Amino acid sequence: MMSLTHYVVLAGILFFIGAVIVLTRHSAAISLMGVELMLNSCNLVLVTFSNIHKNMDGQVMAFFIMVVAAAEVVVGLAIVVSIFKSRRTTSLDDVSLLRH
Repeated sequence: MMSLTHYVVLAGILFFIGAVIVLTRHSAAISLMGVELMLNSCNLVLVTFSNIHKNMDGQVMAFFIMVVAAAEVVVGLAIVVSIFKSRRTTSLDDVSLLRH
């Protein structure tokens, strides 16, 4: 059986991978995937501690985080599609060009 330490270490590794993706990739779609990975690692920690303490608070919070993440994906992909239509690229380096 996996202990609390295993889940927390796994969540930390997932969060680190997501942060590296967000900081190193130039594509907006890939960066959104990194943000989703970070949110899912937070959900893993919430559900783990909720299960350890035998209450539902962490699981309810994880559910609301998933709802917010789904809304974030919809808005983020709409922005990515809009940028792609106008610039023919999803590179985050070119997003600053939208200011002018």
